[in-house]
Amino acid sequence: MGVSLLVIEDEPAILEFLADNLRMDDHRVVGASSLAQGALLLAEVRPDITLIDVGLPDGSGFELCRRIREGDAGDPDVGVIMLTARAEEQDRVRGFQRGADDYVTKPFHYPELLGRINALAARVSGTRRVEQLSVGPICIDMTRRTVRVAGVDLALPAKEFDLLSALARDPERVYAKQELLERVWGYRDASTTRTLDSHASRLRRRLEDIDPSSRFVINRWGIGYSLVAGA
Repeated sequence: MGVSLLVIEDEPAILEFLADNLRMDDHRVVGASSLAQGALLLAEVRPDITLIDVGLPDGSGFELCRRIREGDAGDPDVGVIMLTARAEEQDRVRGFQRGADDYVTKPFHYPELLGRINALAARVSGTRRVEQLSVGPICIDMTRRTVRVAGVDLALPAKEFDLLSALARDPERVYAKQELLERVWGYRDASTTRTLDSHASRLRRRLEDIDPSSRFVINRWGIGYSLVAGA
């Protein structure tokens, strides 16, 4: 069985073509013709992959991609393929900087697009296979995006949740700062930003406020961060 797809495309002929063909290839498809409608369906349908046209009538597909990755529009782990008639290199860079997984220019060759969707589906299913993560007293529900620490609910901002989830996938492992910045924020150059350090510091305080006797987020000076079960 295929994956669930949300196609956000304002050209009716392209939307119909994609929906019909993807369904014939065993995928489940929901369509949207605007950025606003697509944002609503992202939260409601929770697709595995979304195809987003860059030039939407009520806004930029790049902006929606950014909102997705920041946790402001549906599941930030959803696979994202940008569709656009613009083939300039700078547009590709913009898409990837905002967190897109792939970038397809129009007019596209359907078998190639299908191959990219299937390849991305395999990666997405691998990251979503584990819906719950546990590290000591920390329990993370990836589907509901909730956290409990020693039985106490902990509300986290989107990026702190994403950082905690990234660290929890391999407890005790020391993640390099560059890797975390790329994975959580999509940054390619970590030379000047203090974003990771400030988020890690706030996350550490929130966890330790609930369990003051334990340390969870460990700063490995000069290397990066790790999450432990409670040092």
